[in-house]
Amino acid sequence: MPSVQRTFSVACPPDRVVDYLKDFGNAEEWDPGTQSCTREGTGPIEVGATWHNVSKIFGVTAKLTYRLDQLSNRTLVFVGENESSKSTDTITVDASGAGSVLTYRADLEMKGAAKLISPAMKLVFEKLANDTEKQLTSVLDAL
Repeated sequence: MPSVQRTFSVACPPDRVVDYLKDFGNAEEWDPGTQSCTREGTGPIEVGATWHNVSKIFGVTAKLTYRLDQLSNRTLVFVGENESSKSTDTITVDASGAGSVLTYRADLEMKGAAKLISPAMKLVFEKLANDTEKQLTSVLDAL
């Protein structure tokens, strides 16, 4: 199972970071692979909320349904699934002066025949993690 993790600092305070990130629809702004991310349902964003995410990574389009599995004042966990993969994104947010330190971990589990490409996905995820860190830092610093 490919996994990547990045820890980085942003100028935005933790409460604003969590409030922004809990709406996974905002991934269109901070995730370089996301083409669209549309909320399914209405009402407050809380555990159980879902989004339809379309990503394009190295020319391959993937459609996943993401669910907010955990939400606290410092931790968010999103789980995205389709027929061939399951992605678990865990974000922890800690105070650091007036800003925040984020730890973003992505774990990818390939299913069925897609398991054969798991080793290659590690390289893809490393590149995507670097790009995501840069873009997410930029977006959060502008809040």
